[in-house]
Amino acid sequence: MQKLKYTILLVCISLVGFAQNADYLAYIEQYKDIAIKEMHDYKIPASITLAQGILESAAGKSKLAKEANNHFGIKCHRDWDGPKVYHDDDKDDECFRKYKHAEESYKDHSLFLVNRSRYQELFKLKMTDYKGWAKGLKKAGYATNKKYPQLLIDLIEKYNLHQYDLVKRSEVDDIDYELFELTPLILLHKNNIKYIVVEENETLESISEKTEVSVKRLLKYNDLDYDDTISEGQNLYIQPKRSRGKEKFYTVKEGDTMYSISQTQGIKLKCLYKRNRVPVGYQPKAGTLLVLRGYAKK
Repeated sequence: MQKLKYTILLVCISLVGFAQNADYLAYIEQYKDIAIKEMHDYKIPASITLAQGILESAAGKSKLAKEANNHFGIKCHRDWDGPKVYHDDDKDDECFRKYKHAEESYKDHSLFLVNRSRYQELFKLKMTDYKGWAKGLKKAGYATNKKYPQLLIDLIEKYNLHQYDLVKRSEVDDIDYELFELTPLILLHKNNIKYIVVEENETLESISEKTEVSVKRLLKYNDLDYDDTISEGQNLYIQPKRSRGKEKFYTVKEGDTMYSISQTQGIKLKCLYKRNRVPVGYQPKAGTLLVLRGYAKK
């Protein structure tokens, strides 16, 4: 994550200076509804998301936030194939994720926490336990600064951010989220894979443009050929499927194919064939028990 020296200074200044206080209040007003929506989608307290956004981005005024819309200091890591910027942090010229919109950064922050096993203990906490979340983030390695938990807690309590942890989803449903009109709504499959739902008249090319995932990668991630077509309502993965499923077995339903099962269960088609020791092209009958984890008996 970004070095906190500058942001820590801003936090300290905000405790006594009206100007910074106003900046923080403006930031909260701008992003609180997005944080609430993310809370209901991914079970991350809105107070924690807002406090991290304020701290990591200096209330949206850091260089990384201005140049890359990156409000959480998330670095590229191996699973990132989107736009990038380079910025000095723990090391010189480190790679950070770049987004079209700040709200996109909020979505990726949620997915970042949900997708990584080191943060899974946090999701066992109560939604109102912002102190547990603050301490757990530090323990899991989100930031190296020893004061990180207290900085988050201080922000939450000073600006009463914990009030947003109690807001119901229905209270923000009427908000016009411009982000989701401009970029795809990225969802998270139960097997921890990002995907979108194809909308009317969309093509692989248009999806590639708005997700910034190449057509070649979309085809590969979804076991598709260049002459295959996509249709409205279809789930389309924007990162590789897993080599095994979330559950151990799957009972085939009427109308299922090996391909449709590989898509609904988030498992690579070749791996589904291999785990069940069947040849490519095999199609199971309704009622067949397929193996998603481990291998079928010989």
